[in-house]
This record gives sequence, structure tokens and C-alpha cells, in this order.
Amino acid sequence: MTILLSTLNARYTHASLGLRYLLANMGELRSRTILQEFVIGARASDIVERLLAHKPRIVGFGVYIWNVEETTRVVALLKRVAPEVVVVLGGPEVSYEPEQQEIVKLADYLVTGWGDVTFPALCRQILHGPKPLMKIHAGVQRPLDDVTMPYDLYTDEDIAHRTLYVEASRGCPFKCEFCLSSLDKTAWPFDIDAFLAQMDALHARGARLFKFVDRTFNLNVKVSLKIMQFFLDKLAAHPDDPVYAHFEVVPDHLPEALRESILKFPPGTLQFEVGIQSFNPEVQTLVSRRQNNEKAAENIRWLCEHTHAHLHVDLIAGLPGEDVESFARGFDRLVALGPHEIQFGILKRLRGTPIIRHTEEYKLVFDPYPPYSILATDRIDFAEMQQLVRFARYWDLVANSGRFGNTLPVLLGASPFANFMRLSNWLYKTTDATNRIALEKLATLVTQWLVLQGMDSTAARELVRSDYAGQAGARKAEVKEERKAAPQEALSSLTRRQARHMVA
Repeated sequence: MTILLSTLNARYTHASLGLRYLLANMGELRSRTILQEFVIGARASDIVERLLAHKPRIVGFGVYIWNVEETTRVVALLKRVAPEVVVVLGGPEVSYEPEQQEIVKLADYLVTGWGDVTFPALCRQILHGPKPLMKIHAGVQRPLDDVTMPYDLYTDEDIAHRTLYVEASRGCPFKCEFCLSSLDKTAWPFDIDAFLAQMDALHARGARLFKFVDRTFNLNVKVSLKIMQFFLDKLAAHPDDPVYAHFEVVPDHLPEALRESILKFPPGTLQFEVGIQSFNPEVQTLVSRRQNNEKAAENIRWLCEHTHAHLHVDLIAGLPGEDVESFARGFDRLVALGPHEIQFGILKRLRGTPIIRHTEEYKLVFDPYPPYSILATDRIDFAEMQQLVRFARYWDLVANSGRFGNTLPVLLGASPFANFMRLSNWLYKTTDATNRIALEKLATLVTQWLVLQGMDSTAARELVRSDYAGQAGARKAEVKEERKAAPQEALSSLTRRQARHMVA
């Protein structure tokens, strides 16, 4: 074995699509290349030991915002105990501002941007000469017809136990300054028939959970309809063994043909991730985000009221030009639309993104360590930002989890943001914790809060019990039983969470 591809995933259930693309495009070196994935939290010495057991000449690491710190320790240890091993880095975290990064100093070579063509070419030079003179190699962006799709590299174990990431296109035509995709010139599609043939092969092998990483799935409606019809055909042919598809969609673009297709999906088979980020037009303009807020709100409401799609909608706190009051108004507006989950994110300074152009004017202060979260702005001080961070965590535990579906409307009342912020502040004061809160303890805390707000103690207990151990819990068990035939553990976990939203 000559070449080893590796990365540290955030969870075991996440399978690296990027590494599989590299392996699929290694050409004559593919038979001399293997892939070995790890999970963050593993000891660096254990990882290095397992890597060196293969006696590699080249080790390529995929580096991301969630693993850069641990990967840096792995690379440092690897170069200390086996300096003869050539280390090549790639991935979004090291593709920008490389001169500032310790991990780049430790490595031998760096491939920035797309690596499908450039990484195999670099490996050939390292192995056969002439020795590369430059440390940093800009990735060559070839037409996607020249890129070999990697889906046959998902193993039977991947299919049985992990989320399968797929892409029908790359890139994004939008220029939102907080997003790495803002650096793309456009979106490039794969050949749709070739792509669907790959999806068909995965389905034939037992794959049932397909998570699309396309940034703008619904922009090309003709292609979107073809993909959705593929899944509808699978659902019709195998109603007792359903597929589940996740797409990221543009919120203000939902033409009638697409609506008609969405309406055909039964419960528990379709999820949309919708990026709103902010409802403030001035903030949107400031960060170069084009969005028709009225149309976006109309589409979200329609999806919630008329379809079985599970809706996960994103908001970002800490954007330049937005204060807490503005964010609260947007949050309340979104709650009123009724999405199943609101992903309350905190702005991060992703390397290479143009958001930094606002740093001085809006006094943006970012954490210098990954994931580079915003700490303060000219409109939100550090203490307020910390409150928002805790709000986001408790919102995920109480609201997004789906475990308090009957109780949540009572908690939110007529002013969702203000009321949940009060609950969030009280939870933190009471527990001094934002994680490792057991469900039973959380249910007790929510009950106590309701009583503190004036609810009769018996009524409060009964309300929370109806979620925690009563009707919703019983229905959750039923849904789990209905879908027990699904072969993937990742699918089972995902649909259990969604089932709680469906029955709340």
C-alpha cells in the first residue's frame, strides 16, 4: 500500500464524500490507495499507530473546521515518529489563509480547492518524479463529466450504518458573504442520468437515506423534478421499505411544478433544509444575500401546512448590522410559520469568506480558535452573545428535539423569543450547564418553570407528561415499530426525531 486517505469525521455516522471522490479519481494509483476514517475524540497516538500499520508513503488528510485542531496534533505526531511519510493536506479549512496555519507548516504539501484531479497528479509526482517544487498546489477544476463519481465506494457497512452524502451539482450562484460557497462562480451540474444511475445502484444495494449536499437543489427545476421522481418511483415500488431524501433548498423559489411533486411524498420520506439566515432586508443587503422575504415566508408556510416534508429552517445570530431586537423579530416571524425545527446558528468566520470586510466597521470579534464563532459585534456585546449561544443549545434540547411538542406552545406564548430567552436564562442559572442534561431532569425543569410562571402544578405535570411519557411517547414507539424494516441505523435515528415532530 502506497497512499492512505484519512480524515476525522464529527461522528461515525458521517461518511466522507470528499475522500471517496479522491479515491475514485486516483486512476492507476487507485489499487495502491486505501481510505481510513476516524472520529474526533480518538487519541492522536492511536490514529497514528493505525495509519502507520499500513506502511504508507503518502498520507492525505481532509481538513475541516470541526477537525483541524485534532488533525494538527495527528500530523505533528506523525511527522515526529515517521518523518519520511509525505503528508498532503486538503479541504476547505486549509484552502484559504494557509500561511497562518500550524498544520500547513507541519505538512509537506497542500492542495487547495478541488482535489479530484490535482491530488492524484501530485501523488504521481511524489512517487515517480520530478519532485514537486511548490508546497501549495491550486486545485484544477475540470468539467464534472471528467470527474468519476464515487458512490460505488460506499461499503455495505456504510450503507447499513451511516449517512450517505451525495451531490447532483457543485457550487452556488449566490454570494452570501458568511458562506464559503460565495467564492463559487456558479453551480455546476453532474450529468443527471449518470448520477441517477449511481443512485439506483446504491438503492439496489440497500441504501435508503440519501443526504444531498447541493447548495441550491431547487434552482434548476427540471433537474429537481427528475431527482424527486426517482425517489417517488422507489417509494411506489417499495412502499414497505421507504427511502428518505434530504435536500437544501432556496426558500423563495418553489414553482408550481415542484410543489406538485412535493405533495406526492408520504410522511417520513422527505426533509428540506431551508436557509433564511435573517429576515432583516438591510442585513441581507449588507452580506450580499438576495432573498424575497415575503415569498420565502409564503413557501415555508405552504410546506408546513400542505405537505409531509420535514422542515429544518436556519437562522444566524451575530450577522453584521443585526441587533438582538432585529433577530428576535425574525425568530418570532419564523416560529409563526411553523417549521418543525429552527436551527439557531451563531455566525462563524469561515476562512476565505468575505464577511471579514465588515470587521472594522461593525466591530466583529471572532474567537481565534475553531469554529471561529462570533463573540461580539457593535450591536451585540459579549454577554448578550453568550446568552444567544445558550438559547441555541436549549432550543435544540427543548424545541428541535420534538420531545416537548405539546408543551412548547405554552412555553413560547405570544412572544416566542422573549419567553424562551427567559426560560433559557433560568435554565442556565439553575443548572449551570447547557449539555449533559438528562431528559428526565429536563422534563422536571420545564415543569418547574411552568409552575413559576403561574401554571397549576398538577396541570404543568400533566402537560409535560403528555410529551415526556404519555401520548407523544406512545406514538413515538408506534412510529418506530412501523419503520423497523429500514436497514440503516442513521435512518432509524433520524426518523425517530422527526416522528416526534409529526405527532406533537
